[in-house]
Amino acid sequence: MNTTEFTEMLAAKGISLSSEQIRQYEIYYSTLVEWNEKMNLTAITDKEEVYLKHFYDSISAAFYYDFNEPLHLCDVGAGAGFPSIPIKIAFPQLHITIVDSLNKRIGFLEHLAKELNLTNVRFIHDRAETFGQNPNHRQSYDVVTARAVARLSVLSELCLPLVKQGGTFVAMKGASAQEEIDAGKKAIVTLGGRLKECHTFTLPQEESERNILIIEKEKQTPKKYPRKPGTPNKTPIE
Repeated sequence: MNTTEFTEMLAAKGISLSSEQIRQYEIYYSTLVEWNEKMNLTAITDKEEVYLKHFYDSISAAFYYDFNEPLHLCDVGAGAGFPSIPIKIAFPQLHITIVDSLNKRIGFLEHLAKELNLTNVRFIHDRAETFGQNPNHRQSYDVVTARAVARLSVLSELCLPLVKQGGTFVAMKGASAQEEIDAGKKAIVTLGGRLKECHTFTLPQEESERNILIIEKEKQTPKKYPRKPGTPNKTPIE
């Protein structure tokens, strides 16, 4: 996907980018490739692939969830900033918090934010399990996003404790979403959530399946969740 196709396909979805926003994606790409030579941020470095599989794929969450308000968004395990930074560029009024367990990635994100002149962004080095028990962050976000971090039964325990009651957890999944939904139903309900919608679409050009899960936070998460670091992965709620 070249830059023209990227802007045209987003415009077709009602997301119009200014010349400054288009420039920000260009800076994002060059910064990502430059830093990727020093540390492992992504296996995808070809420009057209980055635009398709990282930028467009990240923004696809906005096809099914309205990011137009000045929402407080937390992105769990964003790695090189996906999906929240591409979303932030497209919707600059968002307040973004990224939590990641690797301090080197946080260093990259801080540098990237300066290069992109982003405001209302913060990057926190922490495990999601510890972060979810922090009273300053627990149940305080309008929306929490995660892309390809863990299977849904595990991911729900890392993300739903951060979503405020009435807020939304947006989980971005590949082709095995239905299996994950079946295995993760108990976890979602236990943590106070309800699967509202599952949107399936194909990534253009590549034609691979994507699923956007919209999970509403109906009740408060019980105090015991998230459990200690590593526990959700070892013994998921199933």
